[in-house]
Amino acid sequence: MSAPLRSDARLFVLTGAGISAESGLATFRGAGGLWRGHRVEQVATPEAFAADPALVWAFYSERRRRAAGVRPNPGHAALARLEHALGDRFFLCTQNVDSLHEAAGSKRIVHMHGRLLESRCSRRGCPAGPYPDSNLYRTAAEIPRCPACGYLIRPHICWFGEIPFELERIREALDACSACLVVGTSGVVEPAASFVRIAGARGAQTVYVGPEEPANSGAFQEVRLGTSGSLLPSLVSSWLGDPGAAQPFR
Repeated sequence: MSAPLRSDARLFVLTGAGISAESGLATFRGAGGLWRGHRVEQVATPEAFAADPALVWAFYSERRRRAAGVRPNPGHAALARLEHALGDRFFLCTQNVDSLHEAAGSKRIVHMHGRLLESRCSRRGCPAGPYPDSNLYRTAAEIPRCPACGYLIRPHICWFGEIPFELERIREALDACSACLVVGTSGVVEPAASFVRIAGARGAQTVYVGPEEPANSGAFQEVRLGTSGSLLPSLVSSWLGDPGAAQPFR
């Protein structure tokens, strides 16, 4: 069994669609990459919103409805436990737009692709939002307008062709980390797919946990295949020095 996590360790965690899928949320692209006959790219770009905001909002309203019925799994809970133990030496970056990490108790978290239950003005530069919003907008008439400028309100989501949120803060956390744990990602989507290489180049320990080998598996020192709900609880216990843990991180 490996030694417990160093007392001064700084951990960067990246999570992807795999950890949410374990709770019953369909991955972003869904089966075959289609939603009601539309490619997901057709309902997740600024151009799509400009052309048919009602269609885009129908897509995200359906996602909001589905997200309301799911709960965190043991993988989410294990990461929240790890955060509680490490305090401000823990940084969680997620590609997911759901709130399952928060529901499990995580607080130090960055949603690089936005949040499903937030909205903002669609006019670039408008200071209105993002703000909490769990409403469903199924028709054009239901879509609210910005009280500041009158533009339509849009989901607070990083769409195709847009720049992910808080990249500077994420890069600072990567530069400072001594360990990098990636959970349930494909290793394809940039810039997140490069995070492990950035951390590894600075000497950080790199570990992957997920049901399938990611496309960037060669960048990890260790790859553990299996669901996060089945692997993370014991891995976290081992890293924190729990004598009852069965599987070490390193």
